[in-house]
Order: sequence, then C-alpha cells, then structure tokens
Amino acid sequence: MWISVTLQADAARAEALSDALMEAGALSVSIEDADAGTAAETPQFGEPGHFPSALWDHSRVIALIDGGTSTDKLEAMLAVAAQAAGLASVPPFSTAEVAEQNWVQLTQSQFEPIRISERLWIVPSWHTAPDPTAINIELDPGMAFGTGSHPTTQLCLEWLCDHVSAGCSVLDYGCGSGILAIAAAKLGAGEVLGIDI
Repeated sequence: MWISVTLQADAARAEALSDALMEAGALSVSIEDADAGTAAETPQFGEPGHFPSALWDHSRVIALIDGGTSTDKLEAMLAVAAQAAGLASVPPFSTAEVAEQNWVQLTQSQFEPIRISERLWIVPSWHTAPDPTAINIELDPGMAFGTGSHPTTQLCLEWLCDHVSAGCSVLDYGCGSGILAIAAAKLGAGEVLGIDI
C-alpha cells in the first residue's frame, strides 16, 4: 500500500514543491491542473521533453509516499518540503490510500482492439484479433506516439487504407511507433521509410 498526498500550489511554487517532495523522500510526484474538469481548466500543449513556459495558476501536486510512513513522519516530510520550496507553511493537503494492484493488467485493460476499417485493425498483443481475415497490426501501447487511439492517427490510417496501392512509396516522417509505416507496408506499399529522432 502507498499513500497519495495531494497539495495545492500556485504556478510559481508547484515545480519547486514537487522537487522538494522528491528530495524529502516521495516515491514519485506529479503536477496537475487543479481546475481540470471545470470551466477554468487550462490546457497546456507541448512535445515530450519541451515543457510549457508556465504551469497552471492553480496546480495540484500529488506525491506518492511509502504506505508505512507514520502521520508524524509524513507531516515532518511535508514541512521540510514546503520550507525547501520557499513556502511559509505546508499548503492545504489531503491523503488517500493507494492499494496494491496488478498495474500491468490495469493498464492493459484500458486498451482494446481498434477497428480502423473493414481491412485494418490495431490489436494489443494480449487480445485476440477480432477479425483474423483482416490486416491486424499487433502493437502495444508504449512511450512512442502512435497506438492508433488518437484521432489524427486513425484518420491517417483510414487514408492509407483508401490510397495505398501496390508498389507505391510511403514516407512516415516523425513515425513514433511506426504504425503508419507498418500499415502502409501491410497494405501493399512497395517502399516504406519511417524516420524519427
């Protein structure tokens, strides 16, 4: 079991508080928009490794703490982190227990086969292909962009289904997982090149 500690912070202090919590012994820390799901929610956009110039005005800092941590030790940890982050006191916080789970199974349960067209499916390796006669691309969700679940990827896959002809050349520039290149090859393209950094 672990303890999830959620603290409120403004944009100027959220990152410093996050770093201080890690230094104080947190197992992991994340920062979220405290207004998520409301009219005040502020979307942030960026590429992996390129962070936005500012965080949310109202941030939520969530730290995962070892479940064996006593209340006194937790409060002391939060006080040390708040001081290190330049805060006058520990911000308002709440705690919740996080039970041990089969995280791999839980993550996998969120991904189902995706039907792109009558001819093409994207199927995670732990599922049986819904249509064995179709082209089934076995692809597990991972760190690279392109699992088939994003609308832009789906639209590109649909376009490939309609436009790839035998022997054509396809360039998948910024290929991520390579899903578009793989689909093009399986759909009959003669030459396929996928490039990414």
